[in-house]
Amino acid sequence: MSAFDEVEVGDTIETAARTVTEADIVNFAGVSGDFNDLHLDAEKMADSDYGERIAMGALVFSMTTGLLWQARGTDSGVVAMYGVDELRFVAPVFVGDTISVESEVVEADPYDHPEASGRVRYEATVTNQHEDVVLTCQLLALVR
Repeated sequence: MSAFDEVEVGDTIETAARTVTEADIVNFAGVSGDFNDLHLDAEKMADSDYGERIAMGALVFSMTTGLLWQARGTDSGVVAMYGVDELRFVAPVFVGDTISVESEVVEADPYDHPEASGRVRYEATVTNQHEDVVLTCQLLALVR
């Protein structure tokens, strides 16, 4: 099992890729209540500047955290997500786009917590299949 004392600034991880499907968008709309035409009305969006429906930013962010969790594995030592800073939705994600995440440890500090030894800040960059950046953020995690 990984632990805080094994984390080093500069550590990186690259995730597998995931394709955003229409089902992902429809299911996320049902869970989140975000039924905006930007995401669900193909006809209306065909005449927009985007030319088609776009995925919810919150969906792309959720996929980001899921891809990172899968890449790190269950023995990553992460106790909890502590926060998110500087979240930016840089470019739209469309049905059929395939996203992946690159993450780098940019800060690791001891932290007094009953379940964790440290707080780690990760810089995360999400790109699509064209290598266009679609989302950036800093993720903070408590680590054993």
